[in-house]
Amino acid sequence: MTLLWAVILFGLLIFFHELGHFIFAKLMGVKVLKFSLGFGPTIIGKKIGETEYVISAIPLGGYVKPLGEDIEEELSEEDKPRAFNYQPVWKRVAIVVAGPVFNFVLALIIFISFLGLKLPVAIPKLDSLQAKIENVMEDSPAMKAGILPDDTIVEINGSDVQDWNEMAEIFSASPGKELKLTIRRGDDLINLAVVPEAVKATDGDGKEITVGKIGISKKLDVHLIEADNIFEAPFKGLQAVWEWSVLTLEVVVKLFSGSVSAKQVGGPILIVDAAAKAASVGAFAYFNFIAIISINLAILNLFPVPVLDGGHVMFMCIEALRGRPLSERFQIWANKVGMALLFMLIAFVFYNDIVRIIVPWVQKSLLNN
Repeated sequence: MTLLWAVILFGLLIFFHELGHFIFAKLMGVKVLKFSLGFGPTIIGKKIGETEYVISAIPLGGYVKPLGEDIEEELSEEDKPRAFNYQPVWKRVAIVVAGPVFNFVLALIIFISFLGLKLPVAIPKLDSLQAKIENVMEDSPAMKAGILPDDTIVEINGSDVQDWNEMAEIFSASPGKELKLTIRRGDDLINLAVVPEAVKATDGDGKEITVGKIGISKKLDVHLIEADNIFEAPFKGLQAVWEWSVLTLEVVVKLFSGSVSAKQVGGPILIVDAAAKAASVGAFAYFNFIAIISINLAILNLFPVPVLDGGHVMFMCIEALRGRPLSERFQIWANKVGMALLFMLIAFVFYNDIVRIIVPWVQKSLLNN
């Protein structure tokens, strides 16, 4: 079932993104040669009119192939009026931007549906995700170690701790092991040691496991967006999309500034795992997760990096200012650099996924054997 939930998630995200490109290409009079969900070998395909619609073997992407998208493609004079690269800049920008916009639309549809059903949309406040302690339980390992409410844990065993989730994962993975903590208390840094208590818990597969707890907690500070009636839902849905977008950009800024740990960045493996966990909670959690990922995908695609939609828009804006396009050689070189950066990012998030999910799973399997 895990794979099924992941396929549905990726399928929806990709379908809406590529549907945006497809619809606007058709509206702008550009000939679309292929609409593919997925990459690799074709599983199912059918040509309707001038467009071939296919479902491909690798469900981790998709694409719309308009005529003349490749700058090296040779075209006849008859084809040029309907070729992508021969359209005015504003038409090309509209086609490219439509993909990310439709990912925002997917999130909007989900949020409007929630609000129309009287279900609130929760927007967490970024500051509340930091590793600042609100409550310390009586006679807990934390209290015995001297940890107090309003303390912030900044280091564990010499490694920086950027947020509450990262801190909780370390404690959970260390039952019965002494951990050296650096605590920020007011303007002072204090060194303490704590031994997480071993307690029984249940993992995502329903199996009993042993995890570490030190007896601290905090209340996640969230802003709830609610609609009083179905007519208000679209406006509140737009507000929810806006606030999630702002939160996502805040996280990106903090990632680049180092305020949020890059170890929290995840990739496909984490998304598959999170999708399955959200689906196990219920439809609301699952579709809420899809909406959030869709917003993240939209924003990522708008970054001005060659090979991403934002990179294409950047080139087109430069073309509009110069009055002529950048040279084919420069665009090919820039796309290669962008592809290299993208592969580096993919490798990094896969590494994070392996360290966060695969390694603990292997270790648990070896211990069980």
